[in-house]
Amino acid sequence: MQNDNLKYAIALTGGLSTGKSTVCSLFGLHGFAIIDADKISKEIFDKNQNKISKMFDDKFTKDGKIDRKLLANFIFEDKQNKQKLENFLHPLIKESIIKKCKILETKQKPYIVDIPLFFETNNYDIKTTILVYATKQQQIKRAIKRDMKNKTQINNILSNQLDIDAKLPMATYVIYNNKDMKHLQHEVERVKNLLLKKELYGKI
Repeated sequence: MQNDNLKYAIALTGGLSTGKSTVCSLFGLHGFAIIDADKISKEIFDKNQNKISKMFDDKFTKDGKIDRKLLANFIFEDKQNKQKLENFLHPLIKESIIKKCKILETKQKPYIVDIPLFFETNNYDIKTTILVYATKQQQIKRAIKRDMKNKTQINNILSNQLDIDAKLPMATYVIYNNKDMKHLQHEVERVKNLLLKKELYGKI
């Protein structure tokens, strides 16, 4: 992990269906700039569909486009091919994220970098972290409701992530998304106030 001097960056992470996107939206309403690693990942994936298709012998390609769900199910069941895809995508994703970070660093204000697998990859030199927490039971229930995945698919995804409870002691701050929206709004407000008390960050 190289030193990228990301002084004002705050890594926001969590796990499957813990509510990271909602929390990012709430931080955005409080004036924080947001860098979305998932959005960047999708953009890079789309730009490189031909290369990715050839990587898997066009098995998941129809009419020139990759069936993302088929590919996702395949790689979550095959760690070797998952690693193969990640080895190609992750350096490109990181390069794009760092470029965006460097622009925001010049503003000398805190900003959020939403990185779902921040602790798993240990790939970014960001000191301050926020974990969006929900219980494992809530993760499964929400994933089924949101994506209509079955429990086998969900467990395959969760098996490739650190257990959510193992991440608790690793985080600088924890936002508990285990109740309703009003509670989540209060949690974001609480952590925002803690962040802004730090001399480094000051006002947004």
